[in-house]
Amino acid sequence: MALHFTSERRLDDGVLERAFTLGEIPGILWTPASAPARASAPTPLILLGHPPLGLQAMYPRLVARARRAVADGFAAATIELPGSGDRPRRADADRARADLRRAMEAGEPVGDEIVDALILPLVDRAVPEWQAAVDALLPLPGLGGPVGYSGGVISIGVRLAMVEPRIAAAGLYAGSFVPRAMFDEARRVTVPLHVLLQWDDEGNDRQAALALFDAFGSREKTLHANMGGHTGVPRFAGDAVADFFTRHLK
Repeated sequence: MALHFTSERRLDDGVLERAFTLGEIPGILWTPASAPARASAPTPLILLGHPPLGLQAMYPRLVARARRAVADGFAAATIELPGSGDRPRRADADRARADLRRAMEAGEPVGDEIVDALILPLVDRAVPEWQAAVDALLPLPGLGGPVGYSGGVISIGVRLAMVEPRIAAAGLYAGSFVPRAMFDEARRVTVPLHVLLQWDDEGNDRQAALALFDAFGSREKTLHANMGGHTGVPRFAGDAVADFFTRHLK
């Protein structure tokens, strides 16, 4: 898929923000104000994962994460997930979300069938698109890897870390439903991992998140658990993620 930049602007801290399309997929690239001092030391790239709420809705959180990444010496990029934002709706995803709402409103357990229907098709579509984004972004002037993945949906991060050899490290956010099939994939993940868990996350199965962490095959893996709900991530948790990527991508 061809990458075309559609707009660019300088943020107030000098970060260059460029919107792009990859085929029909919208995305955003954030890069430092100036090129690397040495062409032989290209800027590492961090892929910013996010829930399927649409880039416009997620932009305030994404740009804050991107600014931090660029301040730490990285480039950052994100793409719109399938069925989100202005991309065509997916009937299977809409049905799965409706089933999820019904179960949660009725106070019923969210069964494996609902989780599989909600997450697995998204992973199957999103991961090849992330790989296509890496294909298109790494040849750009000043970029060149290594590449990290940061954020959620955690199952997308698991699959991407398993199948994409250019991913050198992953910082995963445990805050979404996890299909049972992902536990087998987690055992095949070997890159260094930093997993962030909000202990009181109302939308996350804590025991499933702990079991997934235990399943990862990585020799180096860290679980950073904090008290609080889904949106209560403390600032120092972000500092820990930044330190993790600095150690493993530079």
